Amino acid sequence: MRALTDPAPFPPCPAPFNMARHVLAAGAASPDKIALQILRASGAERWSYARLIAAVRGTGTGLLRAGLQPGDRVLMRLGNTVDFPLAYLGALAAGLVPVPSSTQLTGPEISAIAHEIDPALILAAEGVALPDHPAPALAQDALRAMQDLPPCDWHMGSPERPGYIIYTSGSAGGPRAVVHAHRAIWARQMMWDGWYGLSPEDRMLHAGAFNWTYTLGTGLMDPWAIGATALIPEPGAPLALMLKRFDATIFAAAPGVYRQLLKDGRKLDLPRLRHGLSAGEKLPETTRADWHTATGREIYEALGMSECSTFISSSPGRPAAPGLAGYPQAGRCVAVLGADGEPVARGQEGMLAVHRSDPGLMLGYLGPGGPDLPLRGEWFETGDCVTMAEDGAITYVGRHDDMMNAGGFRVSPLEVERALARAPGILDIACTEVTIREGVSVIAAFYTAEAPLDETALMDYAATRLARYKQPRLYRHCATLPRSANGKLSRRALRAAFEGAA
Repeated sequence: MRALTDPAPFPPCPAPFNMARHVLAAGAASPDKIALQILRASGAERWSYARLIAAVRGTGTGLLRAGLQPGDRVLMRLGNTVDFPLAYLGALAAGLVPVPSSTQLTGPEISAIAHEIDPALILAAEGVALPDHPAPALAQDALRAMQDLPPCDWHMGSPERPGYIIYTSGSAGGPRAVVHAHRAIWARQMMWDGWYGLSPEDRMLHAGAFNWTYTLGTGLMDPWAIGATALIPEPGAPLALMLKRFDATIFAAAPGVYRQLLKDGRKLDLPRLRHGLSAGEKLPETTRADWHTATGREIYEALGMSECSTFISSSPGRPAAPGLAGYPQAGRCVAVLGADGEPVARGQEGMLAVHRSDPGLMLGYLGPGGPDLPLRGEWFETGDCVTMAEDGAITYVGRHDDMMNAGGFRVSPLEVERALARAPGILDIACTEVTIREGVSVIAAFYTAEAPLDETALMDYAATRLARYKQPRLYRHCATLPRSANGKLSRRALRAAFEGAA
């Protein structure tokens, strides 16, 4: 039996379509229901669906009044506040193309992005690095004032038109601009049963920041699209207390957050919680087991990528055995391809691929002539090596390339190496992700130099050139770096040597 799924096709996205309108349609039918609670130890800020929709459409009006036209790109340099999702949806409502970006990016990093996407406007929070680009910058106070303007009309159009752009690191060594269509939000409905077990009565607490794409999708867009309530804690709010006090029924977080909640080994009394969700990096089986011991609840994991979001997952309706990544969600056409580009036999290792017909698949990487979708025949290859069992279960083997994972952000070693190669004293450098103890991995830099260099000086050098999550957490001086017979650097050998000696 071949490692290939042949599902019934997912219902097509209606046309004309607008992503923001779709996200808020269920809430429009129950305007007084609480859409969002921003949680604090002393209480919560509440947003009804009526208030949320008015703020989104008012923001859309303000952006159009600023001179923007449908199709223009808006670079978002906003921090962890509710202004972020309001601006994101407001831009989409007006037919603009929002481009979220991490506030950790340095001036040179965000300048490179700006010159690639050529935004018509930059939404600028105070203290966040702005690009060297001629586009005007709109201050956050001015953006916030737009929320009270009259509502914009929903910009309706083809579900295939560009909706938003997000950046990911590619194996070529730098951030890549992923262009998604408006239909991407329609495809996320496959996650409601295939991962979340989500219903309109749920109260989804996401532990991430407003301006993280994991939070934006799983913590906000999806609960709102079904008419549920999103719960977002302020930074520093005690999560265990927030989960209980605000009756969270689903908890979504990266694995590191679960580890933090479990560090003291105490039982957690969460009577309303049904289950947890994990994505962003591999969930250690020890963390999963410890969470079940502490709460009596399960964690359901998902495997995905910026180019297609999460499409392999376990769920309350179909839990996966320990060690498995999960199952292809209903409606997903995926395959495990061999070196010849054809599906391998079930149980055989190969490259995980998504069929070009998947409604959640990106339009492509941004290029000079528009989005370009690299395909191998009818398939988009993910770069993940997996096996598919007879029942369709997916086992994750590892990355086809040397991509690193830093707290849920995928980082290219080539990008980090390029940034550090000119540090004073460094002759040669290689970066890879290493495990320092069970369930904990970091980015490490291995370098050659005439003598060991001052680690603090190296960290300071990296801090001026790389976002915090891209910076190595440890540095090791080496006599030589391992290379193959043809001179190719072997990061895998570096990692194995480090972990073998640890």
